[in-house]
Amino acid sequence: MSLFGRYKYNNSKFVFYIKSVVRYLTPKFVCNIYYKRILARLDKYDREYIFDRVNYYNKLGVAKIDGNMKPLSKFKYTGQRNSAYFFDSYEYTRYFQKNLKMAFSFGDVNWNVETPAITKSRPLDDGNINNVLLNLDKSHHFVFVKDKKKFEAKKNMLVGRCAVWQANRAIFYEKYFGHPMCDLGKVNVSDLHPEWLVKRMTYDEHMDYKFILCLEGNDVASNLKWVMSSNSIAVMPKPKYETWYMEGRLIANVHYIEIKQDYSDLQERLEYYMRNTSEAIKIVENAHQWVKQFKDKKREDLISVLVLEKYFKQTGQLS
Repeated sequence: MSLFGRYKYNNSKFVFYIKSVVRYLTPKFVCNIYYKRILARLDKYDREYIFDRVNYYNKLGVAKIDGNMKPLSKFKYTGQRNSAYFFDSYEYTRYFQKNLKMAFSFGDVNWNVETPAITKSRPLDDGNINNVLLNLDKSHHFVFVKDKKKFEAKKNMLVGRCAVWQANRAIFYEKYFGHPMCDLGKVNVSDLHPEWLVKRMTYDEHMDYKFILCLEGNDVASNLKWVMSSNSIAVMPKPKYETWYMEGRLIANVHYIEIKQDYSDLQERLEYYMRNTSEAIKIVENAHQWVKQFKDKKREDLISVLVLEKYFKQTGQLS
């Protein structure tokens, strides 16, 4: 596997950090100009759509400031481990006054935070209001591909390549490793079933298969975004976590093929869509439509800024 094949669709980390440093060094008065231009875009887009997403990401009611919130003036780059999270947050916090207070919880957040905080992810829980979603670590998670191979021309199999650390992934592999309808392998070195260890596959190699396994790990399935942009179909149980991608709004057997939480119906579901190609192609088309909404950078910037603005309003810091 060539390095080009492996990283063909990956976002450039070098470009990401160059842009991030430029933003970090941009004077405040320039940020103020950009901020006004971003808000002016609201008249060019569907307001109902914009605020539906804003309110989906930010579900805060009236909230109080507490000791876990710090002024944005304290939000500085210090070479911390979660630098991608810092820079993705700073891309939008830079538009607001430095005395405003906010909390951040970086990393794979799979719990309900106690203080209203900016997070990359959250559990799909109706009672969850404090995890305010922003598109963090997006150079890693928001990767899309160009798939030239039609669904009908792909292999009638499910392919899966992932790090098998979590129990749910191990259970799946124990059930289906070596199954004639599956090409499975783990890509992490561990004492757990060393016979599962295989070489990594490129995105293009994955896309030779009709079905691609998307299992959640610490939080969401990180490959779900690029899989849904391909002409293959994501296969997974109903999501338990979500990010900016709004996994909680995905519809089973409309945007992806849903299998049971215990994976017991995998073969049945694959065989159904092997027989019913037209239904499978419709899922591919629906997935492409879902992905399309995240590709308008100007609209994504507007939604992001409004999510933060709502945070400050709901905590009584802005009127």
